[in-house]
Amino acid sequence: MSKLTLQQLEAHLWESANILRGSIDSSDYKNYIFGLLFLKRLSDVFIETAKQIERKEGDDYGWYDRDEHQFFIPERARWTEIQIQTHDIGNMLNKAFEALEEENPSLVGVFASIDFNDKDKLPDKLLLQLIQHFSKIDLSNENLSEPDMLGRAYEYLIKQFADDAGKKGGEFYTPSKVVELIVNLIKPEEGMRVSDPTVGSGGMLIQSVDYIKSQGGNPRNLTLHGQERNLNTWAICKMNLLLHGLSDHQIERGDTIREPKLLGEDKELLLYDRVIANPPFSLKNWGREEAEANEYGRFRFGIPPKNAGDFAFVQHMVATLNHEGKAGVVMPHGVLFRGGAEGKIREGLLKEDLVEAIIGLPSSLFYGTGIPASILILNRNKEDKQREKVFILDGSKDFQEDKNQNLLRDKDIEKIVSAYDSWEDVEKYCRVVDIEEIKENEYNLNIARYIDTTEEEEEIDVQATLKDLKKLEQDRDQIEEKMYGYLKVLGYHE
Repeated sequence: MSKLTLQQLEAHLWESANILRGSIDSSDYKNYIFGLLFLKRLSDVFIETAKQIERKEGDDYGWYDRDEHQFFIPERARWTEIQIQTHDIGNMLNKAFEALEEENPSLVGVFASIDFNDKDKLPDKLLLQLIQHFSKIDLSNENLSEPDMLGRAYEYLIKQFADDAGKKGGEFYTPSKVVELIVNLIKPEEGMRVSDPTVGSGGMLIQSVDYIKSQGGNPRNLTLHGQERNLNTWAICKMNLLLHGLSDHQIERGDTIREPKLLGEDKELLLYDRVIANPPFSLKNWGREEAEANEYGRFRFGIPPKNAGDFAFVQHMVATLNHEGKAGVVMPHGVLFRGGAEGKIREGLLKEDLVEAIIGLPSSLFYGTGIPASILILNRNKEDKQREKVFILDGSKDFQEDKNQNLLRDKDIEKIVSAYDSWEDVEKYCRVVDIEEIKENEYNLNIARYIDTTEEEEEIDVQATLKDLKKLEQDRDQIEEKMYGYLKVLGYHE
């Protein structure tokens, strides 16, 4: 029997969204589908393991011995029980998820935001259709054609849901090519501690793992931490990491600025080798009151203005870097040149030589906003050649247009990363700029001040142009003469 392919799995999962479409808002139905997918996967693996033990050992302890399983699935949460129910299905599913959380402390709270027992939205008939649809696919390890297939399919779903949700999609998803670019710039290594303080659905942490694998490293030695304030998105992140086989992680729920949760035993901020994030752009209600208390010493460069929290996130990231740490963060262009409190913070970061690079991105890369963004690379441990310098690159012209948003291509990413790694000037593209020059510009980092991207106008040969004009006039006279001849023949012209 042939195994399930990634393409088949993706198509099947997207069809489950079509079953719910129309009954439930597109920004909501992802939670139900992710919940059922996760439950079906855990149940199939549990049953597969129990049967293997029975076959090999001739014993049934695999059905009740918790030590044999990463996740122990109680009987009422097993798919074999779920698929035989015909009425009050929503209530039964809620109880299955409760039982799953009771048996597995690492899953506590993951399903709290998913309520299947809403008969108006999810009548038994619809849930029955959904369960029958999921019952058609076997998600046991033995039936998957590649090891990380479920994680990949889950990411495909997250992207599809983000496309579907439009502007709201940006709240939980950063386009994967943007993430790939940042990861390739900050280059995480095995053995490192990596954090994303606005973790969303976890894509940045997962791509950090992928990068380490691509470099021949062992991602099992990686410590992954994150924090996310939106309950639904936090749950999606937890499931995403688990479906990628990344069980050794810590994803906290809460507001990173108002209440950082990634803390040590003495309630101090945990420090990291790499910090990576795409915080919400220019957040208005970001937690200024809490920042003024400066409980964790994060805002030593200044308090950002109350209507734009961008530098609150930047300063949090700097405060959580260890002495060799490096961070990559997506920011709106405004942080590069806005004055006032933000100008003072930018000046402080530059004076301490923490800014390593500014990468300008094309506009319309992100869901829900057409504004161009930039990537800031912050580094506590610059190489000698990088000290007192900032690498500035204008990547705004390299992209592929798509119907809803622009896309970065592989060649665009390679071009940026190659230039950054070389750390050399390329005319009209990138420059290594001395802090002294930035100081003369009053610490303004607007890319256009440092990289001239204007196209030279072609020189006009006036004599040749006049000659062409004269020729055109002669041609026109000949055509007019011909036309009047025809009109005369037809009796319209004397």
